[in-house]
Amino acid sequence: MDVTPQPIENSIDHMRDAVFFDGIERSHRLSRFWTLLVLASVIAAAGVVAQSTATVIGAMIVAPMMIPIQGAMLSTVLADRANLLRSVALIVGGALTAVAIGFVVGLADPVPVVAATNSEVAGRVSPGLIDMLAALATGVVASIALVRRDISDTLPGVAISISLVPPLSVVGLTLESASFDEALGALLLFVTNVAAILATGVVVMTIYRVRGDATLAVSGMRRAAHPRRAVIVIVAMLLVVVVPLTFSTVSFVQNASSSSILQTVAGQWGHEHGWDVVSVATGSNGATLRLTGPLPVPSMSDLKSDLRSAGFSGGVRVELVPSVSKNLDVSAG
Repeated sequence: MDVTPQPIENSIDHMRDAVFFDGIERSHRLSRFWTLLVLASVIAAAGVVAQSTATVIGAMIVAPMMIPIQGAMLSTVLADRANLLRSVALIVGGALTAVAIGFVVGLADPVPVVAATNSEVAGRVSPGLIDMLAALATGVVASIALVRRDISDTLPGVAISISLVPPLSVVGLTLESASFDEALGALLLFVTNVAAILATGVVVMTIYRVRGDATLAVSGMRRAAHPRRAVIVIVAMLLVVVVPLTFSTVSFVQNASSSSILQTVAGQWGHEHGWDVVSVATGSNGATLRLTGPLPVPSMSDLKSDLRSAGFSGGVRVELVPSVSKNLDVSAG
C-alpha cells in the first residue's frame, strides 16, 4: 500500500491554468472574465450609491480582477513575456471598464456621490500606510493560496479583504460628481492594492522556488530574457504609492489631533458661556468649529488663548449660531 504523502504545492501547470488567459480555453476564460467584471462593477457602483456594505462585499466576491493581477505576478516569476503583457492589458482594460461603469451609474443619481455624504466613498478616498499593510498581508495570502492546494479555500476571504473593483467604482462616481481629489484618492487605493499583490507575490514565489521549478515547464515557450525589469517596475510602483500614502497618513494624524484639541477646548469654553459644540471639521483648507447657544455672542479672546495654550496652531473658522427658545401655551385662548 502506497502511503507516500502528496505534495502540498500546486504544479506549475495548475497555477498557469488558474491565472493565465491562453491555450485552447482562452476565449472562454476571457468571456467569463469580462462578464463577471461588468456585473461586479454594476453591483459595486450600485452598492456604493446605496451605501450598502453587504452589496459592496458581494461585488468583491464576484469581481475577477485578482486573476490577471496574479497572472502578472506569476508571469513575472516565470519570465513569460506574452502572458505578462496579456495580464497587464486585462488589468488596465478591466480598471477602465469599472471606472466607466461607475461614471454611468453616477449619471443616474441626481445627488453627487462624494465622501461628505456617502460613507462608502469616504472609506476609499483617503488611503494611508495602514491600507498598504493590509494589502501586503492580503497579497501574501493570495499568493500562498495559488501555490499551495491546502490553502486555496481561503480565496473567497482574500477577495473580500482586498479592495479592487469598489475603489474603481468610486473613481467613476466621484469623477461624475466633479470631485477630482477624491477620485485620485480612490485610484491611489487601487494602485496600492495591485502593487502590494504583485510585490508580495514575487516574494512568495521566490520562497517556494517556483521559478527554479518552472524552468522545464516553460521550456520551448517564448520567454523574456530575465524578470528583473518587471521586478524593478513593481518595486517602483510600491515606492511611488508609499510617498502619497505617507503624506496622507501624516495629514490624517495631524487632523485627528487638531480635531481632538478643538473638541476639548471649545467644549470647555462653550460650557462656561452656555454654548454647545455642534461640529468640528479639519482638512487641507483649515479647521471649522461650529457652536450654538443663547445671545449675546460671547467674546472669542478666551477661546483663542485657550487654543494657543493647548498647542493648537493655524486658523480656525468659528461659526456661532444663536439659538432662541420660547414657551408656547397652546391651551390658552
